[in-house]
Amino acid sequence: MSHDQDHGHDFPPTSSVKRWFITTNHKDVGILYLVTALFFLLLGGALAMLMRVQLWSPGASVLSGGAYNQAVSAHGLIMVFWFISPFAFGFANYVVPLQIGADDLAFPRLNALSYWLYLFSGLLFIASFFQGGTFDGGWTMYAPLNVPTYMPNVGGTAVVLALIMFVAAVTLGSVNFLTTMYRMRAEGLRMRDLPVFSMSILLTVWMMLFAFAALLAALMILAADHLLGTTYFTSEGGTLLWTHLFWFFGHPEVYIVFFPGLGIMAECFQTFTGRRLVGRKWFVLSMVLVALQSFVVWMHHMFLTGINLEIKTLFMVTTIGISLPFDLMVFSLIYTMIKGRIRFTTPFLFSLGALILFIIGGITGVFLGAVVLDYEFRGTYWVVAHFHYVMVAGATALFAGLYYWYPKITGRMYDEFLGKLHFATYFVGFNLLYFPMFSAWETPRRVFNYEVGLGFWHKLATIGGFLLGASFLIMFYNMFRSLATGEEVGDNPWEYATSAEWAVSSPPPLENFPGTPSYATGKLQFLGGDGESTERTDIDGAVGGAAADGGTAADGGTAVADPGLVAEAGAHPEVADAHADDSGHADHASFWPFVIGLAGFLSFLGISGIHEGGVYYPLTAAGGLLVAIGFVGLAREPFSAPEPALAERWPFEGVENMKLGMWLFLGSDVVLFGGFIGSYLFLRVANGWHYWEHELIPAAHVTFPGLVNTYLLLTSSFAIVLALVASHRNSKRGVVASLILTWVLGVGFLINKGLEWQHLFHIHSEAFPNGWEVGTNVASSTFYLTTGLHGAHVIVGLVMLMYMIPRAMKGAYLEGDDEMLEYFGLYWHFVDIVWLFLFPLFYIV
Repeated sequence: MSHDQDHGHDFPPTSSVKRWFITTNHKDVGILYLVTALFFLLLGGALAMLMRVQLWSPGASVLSGGAYNQAVSAHGLIMVFWFISPFAFGFANYVVPLQIGADDLAFPRLNALSYWLYLFSGLLFIASFFQGGTFDGGWTMYAPLNVPTYMPNVGGTAVVLALIMFVAAVTLGSVNFLTTMYRMRAEGLRMRDLPVFSMSILLTVWMMLFAFAALLAALMILAADHLLGTTYFTSEGGTLLWTHLFWFFGHPEVYIVFFPGLGIMAECFQTFTGRRLVGRKWFVLSMVLVALQSFVVWMHHMFLTGINLEIKTLFMVTTIGISLPFDLMVFSLIYTMIKGRIRFTTPFLFSLGALILFIIGGITGVFLGAVVLDYEFRGTYWVVAHFHYVMVAGATALFAGLYYWYPKITGRMYDEFLGKLHFATYFVGFNLLYFPMFSAWETPRRVFNYEVGLGFWHKLATIGGFLLGASFLIMFYNMFRSLATGEEVGDNPWEYATSAEWAVSSPPPLENFPGTPSYATGKLQFLGGDGESTERTDIDGAVGGAAADGGTAADGGTAVADPGLVAEAGAHPEVADAHADDSGHADHASFWPFVIGLAGFLSFLGISGIHEGGVYYPLTAAGGLLVAIGFVGLAREPFSAPEPALAERWPFEGVENMKLGMWLFLGSDVVLFGGFIGSYLFLRVANGWHYWEHELIPAAHVTFPGLVNTYLLLTSSFAIVLALVASHRNSKRGVVASLILTWVLGVGFLINKGLEWQHLFHIHSEAFPNGWEVGTNVASSTFYLTTGLHGAHVIVGLVMLMYMIPRAMKGAYLEGDDEMLEYFGLYWHFVDIVWLFLFPLFYIV
């Protein structure tokens, strides 16, 4: 069955270019992610080849020093941000809804918007090469090398903005996946029974939700240093501040990259050993422990800084502690092989290779977790080799996933011989590239000159690099050739695969299932009838065989081959009839996510060179206008997918999808504001608490304007409560009046804030003869940027009110239809609560 069989939907076929610009279907978006991520793999790989050519001999001059720095930086940023995680989420988009029994993600348009923001952020990164050179301060972007003094070119600023755009895409995706996985699981599918891959994605998006918010805070501050003249990272303590912010994100990012691959390894080990994962419960618990611990180990990247020894020792302990759950997971995979009967297919070989690479990466990482050894190895090629063994272990497992799900996505089988040839070339090439680096560890990182005696190892590594690159030519040839001439496969080409994606045709139909999936009886079934019937239709041959967790529903032990697991929709007329009515299905087409992504690209491209003038002004204006048009268009379309009538929703049974999505977004926003407030406190302590107050802040900065704004916002929160009360009383006049009052108070807040800023900009005193502006000192920078971020949130709320007030005038939000008021109230109350923290910090303390 092909994608074109869309059950009568008025939706372009996959052969139509239009479909790929308007689709919001999770499977299409997954394919877009996969293809785009592979493009960035080629780009990042080409940069790596340039680096290896430069390193063929000490001090080679293939690239200039600046060009080499750009290649190193761009390679790292592209591979970490634009290849590995998006590649994993291509599979997540395609497979997770199928595995949990959902027709789509909770917010399909948000899913498409996430992809387009990702794509256009990558295009903005590419554009930076043509703006006087791209970012050249290393992928960790350490201060002060990341500030305009050392990176004045427009391209460096464009990369920072591209990363902000990328983080926005990640945040939207995280909220979407969490809402879907908690609210749209098939009936009877408990959280503990999720397939291991879906569980790995669940934990990954939890880490992404908070880790990327910390990175967003760092990037927004860095963008302000570039564009507004703030002095965060050039002030006392600024360099250490960046390191804290970056690595609070950076260490969870290691597991964000690795966890999806770990989930794929577990799926492949189960399928190709014919054995349920040994110690599955403890395997999942270990992943949970790692996800939690990932946020308390970041300082082991900072052992060379001036942090006192007691704190370093504490983080050495947490670093060693986080390795223990991984030991359990590794042994679980090994014992699964021992107790099963291995089938050496291409997906299994890549999974086994990933396990071997990760073991090497873990062992070599122990050296870096010890303070004394880290003093010796930090900043050398030992770190380069260890880092790549860990990260590429995750990528290797993702290539296992590509082969594993290739038949499901395309309906055709790849060439097994070419797949194994790809693995052999890949595995030998990778180890030939990186293992010699342990012998050449004395080579300093990011430097292309090294001792002559290390030349042999670098030549060996360069040969390995080209062999590794050549392996992908085999992969792409195999993929393209098999797409046209590969053997057509049935629903389940793998003998022991039992998760729900193998219970539908290859490729799956647009709506995924021929009925409503259910695990209520402990085995995979489809509900028949018109959706109101309680009659259950079992999948032929699935009795006792189909289980979400990788084993059989009955025994939980050896996986039982079940060739009859998948049912044709036409085999059960009552199920087919249930899908004849499309009224409960999501609308899969929208052009607006693409428009907003393009608008974001134009806006950020313009902003990156706003100080240069010229073409950057119209680009910024055009992008801003297109953003407004795009969001207005998106607001006029259905935002959420229809919620299934039967679903497992623990622990959020009584929470609507939109409300849960808002909670999750605000949770991320808490970390964002925490990053800004924490930066303020860190810098104030670093500069001296009383010195800050008496020397860096003018006497004209008084409490009264902040106090007025506090009363305005608290009153506006009360007005939102009144709007909800009026809605419950079906009082149209009360709802409209309360919303207008909220809007007026919000505008009053901004006017008062603007007057205060205007006054501070133009004060004239002996200490501040040119006023107290954004870039006057670090105190002014933290004040304007933090309160400005809060003000931006107020503006977003006012824009939402400008959409809601006309609808309220037409009678919306009455007769129990008050959900939108409640969701907005959550946002507005959060904004007000944040101000209750900012007011004492910036006006009283």
